[in-house]
Amino acid sequence: ETKSTNSLTYSEGAKLPSTAPSWAIQASERLKKRREEGYKSSCNPPPNVKKVLLHSCCAPCSGAMVEEMCSSDKLDQVVVFFYNPNIHPRQEYEIRKEENKRFCEKLGIEFVDCDYDPENWYSRMKGMEFDPERGRRCTECFDMRMERCALYAHENGFDAIATTNATSRWKDANQVDDSGYRAAARYEGLKYWCQNWQSDEMTLRKYEISANERFYKQEYCGCSYSLRDSNDWRKANMIPKIKIGGDTAGLGDRYFSDPLVDAAEESQDVVDEFFSQANEIAETAGNDIMKRKEALKVYKDRRKTE
Repeated sequence: ETKSTNSLTYSEGAKLPSTAPSWAIQASERLKKRREEGYKSSCNPPPNVKKVLLHSCCAPCSGAMVEEMCSSDKLDQVVVFFYNPNIHPRQEYEIRKEENKRFCEKLGIEFVDCDYDPENWYSRMKGMEFDPERGRRCTECFDMRMERCALYAHENGFDAIATTNATSRWKDANQVDDSGYRAAARYEGLKYWCQNWQSDEMTLRKYEISANERFYKQEYCGCSYSLRDSNDWRKANMIPKIKIGGDTAGLGDRYFSDPLVDAAEESQDVVDEFFSQANEIAETAGNDIMKRKEALKVYKDRRKTE
């Protein structure tokens, strides 16, 4: 049973209310049909791929992707690889890692816990501290994580790598995939598995699993710069700042609880507005802190008059 203050409530497998978004209703019907047919996986791994190393950024982004891969009769092994030195602070890192690990243990999937080396991450991101999300810094961040994933895959006999970053509306799928292809190309015979993991079906299923597991609802991408920019955006939009850990979130529920409500909080409109403002501030102020504060003040005043 799900709990929500929103009028749209949904339990897995139940018929959606007529007020639900059309994309969710259609995706739910397709998922229902798949359940009736034994939920055969719709994923399509690259040719001759039997062993996959799946880089995971967090449990919520992993759920549907792991389910698709593990229910495929084309694969022999799926292993989850956790390497995310970008996540800050350490408390947030441990929350995300431990939840991911518990989810894998529940499913009986091997979980590889890689080193937390934020010093190397900050060194690699030097000079890009004020780049907007989806900019150069994010490309370097994806590259760093996928390079480590590809190295482990090469050393341990995997046929392909993939990443749960490709499931998120907050990520540019092309940017994520480009990093995956570059990393895999370092090793002969290793492939990067590219697929549309952001389909309506996959998106609804991701939120279903997250609600059923009551996953921790993180409020920002993960790095300290994302935390800073997200709080700046919240301040400009008169939204409470992000809270790390605990049972209370800065905004909304701390845990996923209802797929429709959770999806609405990360709707394409919300995502697009965030990046529109981030890019506007980056173009106007760059790395000048005083100019950034002034740009945020202008944006806040603009919001008050809307």
